[in-house]
Amino acid sequence: MAGAKQGDWVMAAADQVIAEGKNRPAGAPLVCASGISPSGPVHLGNLREIMVPHFVADELRRRGLDCKHILSWDDFDRLRKVPAGVPESFAEYIGRPLTSVPDPCGEHENWAEHFKVPFRAALAELGVEVTEISQTEMYRAGAYTEQILHAMRHRGQIDAILGRYRTAKTAQAGQAAGQAAGQPEDPEAADSVANDTEDETTASGYYPYKPYCGACDRDFTTVTEFDEESARISYTCQCGHADTDVIGVSGRGKLVWKVDWPMRWAFEGVTFEAGGVDHSSPGSSFTVGSQLVREVFDGRPPSYLGYSFVGTSGTAKMSGSAGGAPTPGDALQILEAPLVRWLYVRRKPNQSFSIAFDQEVGRLYDEWDAVTRRLADGGGEQLEQAVRARALGTAERTLPVTSRTVPFRMLASAVDITTGDEQQILRILNDMSESSSLTSLDEVRPRLDRVQAWVAKLPAEDRTQVRTAPDRERLAQLSADERAALKLLLDGLDEHWSLDGLTSLVYGVPKLQAGLPLDAPASPELKLAQRTLFSLLYELLVGRDTGPRLPTLLLALGADRIRSLLTL
Repeated sequence: MAGAKQGDWVMAAADQVIAEGKNRPAGAPLVCASGISPSGPVHLGNLREIMVPHFVADELRRRGLDCKHILSWDDFDRLRKVPAGVPESFAEYIGRPLTSVPDPCGEHENWAEHFKVPFRAALAELGVEVTEISQTEMYRAGAYTEQILHAMRHRGQIDAILGRYRTAKTAQAGQAAGQAAGQPEDPEAADSVANDTEDETTASGYYPYKPYCGACDRDFTTVTEFDEESARISYTCQCGHADTDVIGVSGRGKLVWKVDWPMRWAFEGVTFEAGGVDHSSPGSSFTVGSQLVREVFDGRPPSYLGYSFVGTSGTAKMSGSAGGAPTPGDALQILEAPLVRWLYVRRKPNQSFSIAFDQEVGRLYDEWDAVTRRLADGGGEQLEQAVRARALGTAERTLPVTSRTVPFRMLASAVDITTGDEQQILRILNDMSESSSLTSLDEVRPRLDRVQAWVAKLPAEDRTQVRTAPDRERLAQLSADERAALKLLLDGLDEHWSLDGLTSLVYGVPKLQAGLPLDAPASPELKLAQRTLFSLLYELLVGRDTGPRLPTLLLALGADRIRSLLTL
């Protein structure tokens, strides 16, 4: 992809990772990292946490470099709240590790796995390969024992670093509170040390380690004592239990988030990571983590990109625990995988964007098809070529694409009108085609499958219900001009039986009535007459004044059915 660097965020990020790699031990692999907490459905906003490092890692592999993309599942995090749609009885599990909470549907081993499984399937369909790391497994196996003990022995230093930001953030929070008086609280607002009670100093001092209670398995605990030589800690829990434990023996506890993140940078040798804007502002997790990894863990912060939100249907930010936020699996039901990849790679990470699930889906496909045509045979700008190449696949794999490009809206009309009858869909598509005919609907898959899924979810009022019999009462009331217009249309069906021909005919009938040729320019009066005719045809064919594009509707119905519905 040489020459595409101008304005190419992926190439620029890859260059920064290579530069950062030169500061690491010789021969160390480049590591791009993602982290997701499977506390609820992994939604399209979370997907950006994966896609930004994925594209960077893929670019490095395209350059022949050794690069690993890791996905750390933060499944040892506590259950913070019960998502919408889950029984309120699950509130009893709040405070437990996600892997210690039952699957709300009883289908998988635990709560975390319930949300991981569909996300894994979506990543596979998107061509995203990651090395998964379960934080539950890492902590319980004692993989981080040395790092935890190191943090506990340097807890005063950590507390001092966090203290720099607590003071600043507390002041900022006070100012913000005054400015936002009366505004509803956002439980997922900016990620600040001041708002993170895990990092607060208690009466017994500051401890960067949070044990899960040996009695209730929740993290409503407070460390009361730590012996540096024996690694033994004592703690109390809100449930009334008090106990002692040895760090690294039971595996029943973890570093608090602000310390856990930089510890893993050093442990995994992370050279690139992306994070949401709430992690990227001054004084937030990345800033604090960068201080901690250098001063405490003798490591380096990774090259970093902050990313903005991904919305849908006008939603600026989607919360996985709020319920109803579309997931990658939802998107892949209606969008081909390369198109989803294209949405995430074509804009810089700091630019927000939305994914349409409504009627705008057709426009999105049209835009993708226009790019494909523009770049055919090596045309277009190099940056656009590079973006499309990343959308179509990776250094190792090319994703399936629809071999015959048929507009999404055309397919949707055909599927809608025929109620999914594949023989009728094939007939309609062949009638629409001006070039070689289709021999099988497989030529328009996987797009057709996406269209069928989208149409199936349309509300009843948006579906096309073709009349089963002519509206004899309305036909009997036709004016002389209306009868003449319908006769011109019916007489011209056979001669104009193609998509372009019918388009010319339906727009041309008012011109013929005015004594003008079909290709005459449309005056304002003619445009009004065209709209009047369209409303009449929709009324007689589908019982309302709007519907799918008339030429497509006419082709779908067939000449015989059109004549039966428009003739008294």
